[in-house]
Amino acid sequence: MTVDRFAQVALPLPVAEPYRYRVPATLADRALPGARVVVPVRQREMIGIITAVDDIGPDAAPRDLLALPDDEPALSAPLLALAGEAARHWGCPPGLMLRAMLPGPLWGRTTVTLRLGEVPAGGLGGAAGALVDWLRHRGGHGTVQAASRALHRPVWEVADRLRRVGTLTIEVAPPDVRGGAATERVAVLVGDPLTLTERERRFHRAPARRALYQALEDAGGRQSAAALIERAGTSAAPLKALVESGIVAYEEEEVSRDPFAALATTPPPATLTDAQQGALEALGALAPGEAGLLFGVTGSGKTAVYLERIRQLLREDRGAILLVPEIALTPQTVARVRGAFGDEVAVLHSGLSDNERADAWRMLRRGDRRVAVGARSAVFAPVARLGVIVLDEEHEASYKNGETPRYHARDIARMRARLEGATLVLGSATPSLESWVRISGPDHRVMLPARIGGHPLPPVELVDLRREPSIADSAVPWTAPLDEAVTTSLSRGEQVLLLLNRRGWASFIQCPQCGATCDCPQCSITLTVHRHPEQLRCHYCDHRAAVPTACQACGAKTTRHRGAGTQQLERLMAERFPSARLARMDLDTTSTRWSHHHILERVGRGEVDILLGTQMIAKGLDFPNVTLVGVIDADLALHLPDFRASERTFQLVAQVAGRAGRGPKGGRVMVQSRQPDHPALVRAAAHDAEGFLADELVLRQSPAYPPCTALARVVVTGADQQAVMARAIEFGEWSERAIARSGRALLVLGPAPCPIERIRNEWRVHLLIKGEERDLAAWVRTVGPRLSGRRGEVRLSLDRDPVSLL
Repeated sequence: MTVDRFAQVALPLPVAEPYRYRVPATLADRALPGARVVVPVRQREMIGIITAVDDIGPDAAPRDLLALPDDEPALSAPLLALAGEAARHWGCPPGLMLRAMLPGPLWGRTTVTLRLGEVPAGGLGGAAGALVDWLRHRGGHGTVQAASRALHRPVWEVADRLRRVGTLTIEVAPPDVRGGAATERVAVLVGDPLTLTERERRFHRAPARRALYQALEDAGGRQSAAALIERAGTSAAPLKALVESGIVAYEEEEVSRDPFAALATTPPPATLTDAQQGALEALGALAPGEAGLLFGVTGSGKTAVYLERIRQLLREDRGAILLVPEIALTPQTVARVRGAFGDEVAVLHSGLSDNERADAWRMLRRGDRRVAVGARSAVFAPVARLGVIVLDEEHEASYKNGETPRYHARDIARMRARLEGATLVLGSATPSLESWVRISGPDHRVMLPARIGGHPLPPVELVDLRREPSIADSAVPWTAPLDEAVTTSLSRGEQVLLLLNRRGWASFIQCPQCGATCDCPQCSITLTVHRHPEQLRCHYCDHRAAVPTACQACGAKTTRHRGAGTQQLERLMAERFPSARLARMDLDTTSTRWSHHHILERVGRGEVDILLGTQMIAKGLDFPNVTLVGVIDADLALHLPDFRASERTFQLVAQVAGRAGRGPKGGRVMVQSRQPDHPALVRAAAHDAEGFLADELVLRQSPAYPPCTALARVVVTGADQQAVMARAIEFGEWSERAIARSGRALLVLGPAPCPIERIRNEWRVHLLIKGEERDLAAWVRTVGPRLSGRRGEVRLSLDRDPVSLL
């Protein structure tokens, strides 16, 4: 007697446990853990991932798997294990973690077709009869969706009963189970080549067909239809005639879309310096599963070390993943990696379409490419025989996912390296305090203390905005020392970078009479003033409004712009330096595809004199002719209500300072601040990352914050302010009782309104849970599944190891 087998299937839904389905005998050979599968869920069909197969059936009557789209599992055993470990670590439903690991098109919707078979004598009544009659009128077949619409009721259960008695068959044809694969039409010769006599007979009066046939034969009997028509110099009509005559056939062939294919590559450096070679050897000595921190000053050649380590592993037939922050994933970065490894590289980038990302994923899964380059989600790339994962600029907050699952790519990389026997390399000139504490010792902390070519780090001057008044009639704080420095650099034909980490024209509008501001109607935030087009915009929900001509509270006819953004800085530069060629890089100027690339190409060609922008100009740019970097206002993020505010300010200032002086002309940096004696700025001016980390670690000990304690955040959101606070209080009290019963060393702080109390018309209240790592991990595993989805109109979300408390 055959024993039924059952598959546990994780669906991309906020449910804590997988569903169970019976495995039909026809699918048993491919129903393996990690495989994509089409399953019925209520009155629809979904794609899920098999997480396990056993002989334990569900409590209710089992339903069958419908289809397996792929010939082999989409996820390898280590990646499937990674999904389970990560889901437990972040208290996330396993299906949502798996959804993050595969490109969107691979979770596509399915089409289920019903095909009528033999109807019992005497017919059928009720819902079954209605469905059979509808199918008869449709020529014997139709989709479940169309039947449900026509009969005004779900038909899946009726269809399933009719299938079991043989009255109809169910065909599951997911149109996009191939994940948005692109195909092209290919012309193929059919049968043996035509003899000369046959050619004369067939093509005597058809020279275009003869040319096409000959061109296809010269191409080996197979070529894309478009290329064949171009090669033969004909139109599509004669090729269609050849197909209709039966001597040529069309086939659909999968092709890969590579938007970086035409990108000019940058060759890697010929040799490494002695310091780089030493770093390479230290990283190569790491044991499988270990992590190393490559701590090198800006311009010290960390990227060359990464690339050489990857090259070593490729020679050993191992693969690699190189992660860079989204903001730094420019075509310049891709060109450098492609210059080293050519067609071994697949790029996973949010700027690509879903289908382009799916193409890159498939190439890696097949083993056609062995190096994955991308931002946060590329940590899940299906690289075979993984040898190393590199996180460049590992301190970047963008490695943290902002929605469920709220994973951090650095921690995922650490888990994956351990599971697959790879090594992990974290690189930064300004390491995160967490990595600095976690990775210690000379064998794992690898130093590059000097720049390539002996170029010195640029001197940094702190300009006190309290003593140096602005010399411009503008809200931009523009002092005489910075103005003189820009004038001098431009007169020498050198380039200037100016950082102002706030986009738009002005921070907000305020009435000088009553003090009222223009606030977002959906968020607890003022609207930012923009020019081109002239409007007020919310940077959280994108609400837009016209700029008022009078105060909406008191009717006063004048309003004042407070604060300054990059648009206003650009206007000021155009006025003060009319002959300078300007470029601005912020979210408003880089929203289109390759816009980063086009701006940076102009800078590289010397077509831009002043590049100004937000934090995106602070990362990874290497232009030897940039001799001056100016930070317009270093205080913008220094006093945010977040325990990492000082650390982020230090990292931003130190990173942008590293853009200066990379060439033989040297450089200088000017940082404007109202608190030039703040420890973060003083340490950044001295290029003293180690000193800053030592200072900051002391401050994090009392009161305790990461890395001196483990931290989780629960955010309660909803449209009703009172209901949100009540639910937060209820959850906080429940947590305190549960913690007391368990004896865990955890502390519940709050609830309290979030610093930004309302976003998109939803009120926000948060609680913090602090304590020992092991105790917090157990609490997350217990509480995480309880927080999935909504309870009435209120939603709770859990964020372990949050990077922001706003």
